Amino acid sequence: MAEKKRLLIVYYSRSGETEKMAEAVIRGARDDAIGRIDVIVKSALEASPGDVMRASGILLGTPENFGYMSGAMKLFFETIYYPCQEHTKGLPYGLFIRAGNDGQGALSSMSRIITGLSWREVAAPVIISGKFHEDRLGACSDLGMVLAAGLDAGIY
Repeated sequence: MAEKKRLLIVYYSRSGETEKMAEAVIRGARDDAIGRIDVIVKSALEASPGDVMRASGILLGTPENFGYMSGAMKLFFETIYYPCQEHTKGLPYGLFIRAGNDGQGALSSMSRIITGLSWREVAAPVIISGKFHEDRLGACSDLGMVLAAGLDAGIY
């Protein structure tokens, strides 16, 4: 029997809105129709290079702060970048961002770092900007489901 694949979800939330997004992503990833995926959830302040190297795919979530990713997400990247750079090329990933404005600053800053890691985007980023609307959480659930189902099916 093949080893279970691991989907790592790393996020940071201060206000609780990014956490609501993360909870929806986790629900989607743990959908009953997807059976052979271990979903590992870590705070951006706790995730380690080993967590990333053991992952078959990764989802990252952050609020946009001052037109940039959160400081916690930046610290995550600083912690994992060099240890993982040569070992995680092609890692399938997706992003979810909570933004007061348009989220493009956080998206751009994360994308530049991820380009250096040579990870492979397999789902469009989910950005909830402006006033927080719970009805947008369905897109977060879909993001988690898409990554987990794709890993389960061997697509990525």
